[in-house]
Amino acid sequence: MKRASVLLTMILCLVGFSFCFSGQASAPNILTGQAAFASYKTEQPGVFRKITVADLPQPFSTKSVDNGPDVIPRPRDAWPKAPAGFKVELFAGELHNPRLIRTAPNGDVFLAESSPGNIKVFRGVTAQGKPEQTSVFATGLSQPFGINFYPPGPDPQWVYVGNTDAVVRFPYRNGDLKARGGAQKLADLPGGGHLRGGGHWTRDIAFSKDGKKMYVSVGSFSNVDDTDNDPREHHRADILEFNPDGSGERVFAWGIRNAVGIAVNPKTGELWGSVNERDELGDNVPPDYVTHIQDGGFYGWPWYYIGGHQDPRLSGKHPELKSKVITPDVLVQAHNASLEMAFYDGKQFPGEYQGDVFASQHGSWNRSLRTGYEVIRVPLHQTGHATGEYEDFLTGFVTADGDVGGRPVGVAVAKDGSLLVSDDGSESIWRVSYQGK
Repeated sequence: MKRASVLLTMILCLVGFSFCFSGQASAPNILTGQAAFASYKTEQPGVFRKITVADLPQPFSTKSVDNGPDVIPRPRDAWPKAPAGFKVELFAGELHNPRLIRTAPNGDVFLAESSPGNIKVFRGVTAQGKPEQTSVFATGLSQPFGINFYPPGPDPQWVYVGNTDAVVRFPYRNGDLKARGGAQKLADLPGGGHLRGGGHWTRDIAFSKDGKKMYVSVGSFSNVDDTDNDPREHHRADILEFNPDGSGERVFAWGIRNAVGIAVNPKTGELWGSVNERDELGDNVPPDYVTHIQDGGFYGWPWYYIGGHQDPRLSGKHPELKSKVITPDVLVQAHNASLEMAFYDGKQFPGEYQGDVFASQHGSWNRSLRTGYEVIRVPLHQTGHATGEYEDFLTGFVTADGDVGGRPVGVAVAKDGSLLVSDDGSESIWRVSYQGK
């Protein structure tokens, strides 16, 4: 893995990328400056990138384009690619809009099939890398996405589900393959629908380490509507906090356009989010991001982005907020569409991966050359804290001709330490296991 990363970095440097550098002997080579910006043509497993605030171009430096993917059936020879030492297998196929996946404490894997309104469960892994057992846990839900288990720990009593318009829960005991009772509605959530009709619709759920608080991510209704005069944005572009029974609602953090995936860092207890930033400012601005999320923190939307950069479409608005905008920990390529994230807590991958973040990148529509369509890894260096770089970990979802055969959505760590990635382009789940050198 490291040798491939170094070789590619050296090649890029030789052809004119002057922003490459080497860190200490034990650190990976990292593409920086303009070399860090990616497209499907340059994304390769093992390549590290670091985009900084200083690298951001001015808004409208390039024309905003509508270059959405027409997803094709995955070609037979098109297979996701991982770094050396890793094996990629098709875990499950013929699914229906597979979105977020999350592993239960007993090792069962829960999947939201959002469009049909189902929650499925997969149990075990055969010698061929397939589920030993598959079951439908619940049906009739309203665009379900977020799934989590309460209370935290080895013996949950409830499965929580983030419908697009409400948080519901099902009574649960370890090993249940079907809900043992009906859905109990705990809290209404604003909005629903799809971005170009009713706004961002996904709702993820996380619990604090002590189980006393529930966090729910709610994306914006619009791309960049001024929330001062758009009541549809009330309690949107926020992380909402509740008591586990749905009471005590408050805004935990705001100005976060769409935190599709959220998770609590098991080392630090901090809430983290994987965030889609705004569109239509050009190819490389503003970056999407992965970051820890501070209680009371303001992240800029809609008036500012990535620190105190004002959106020119809302020029002059709220100057008093400019100094309050928090700059995210890790900037990823603009328009990647960063979706679910998970902390690696398995024992199968090499020790250097322990505690790192994996985040699925669904892929761009607002960029002239496609970007995203991959899973990235954010090193946390066994400290629980990021230093800005990320790695292209799982690529190969776009053909050499630019056709899209897969779109990663969910990511979860299986009981055996392998990584599971849902893909709503090929309607499947991939399994990435470590085989050694």
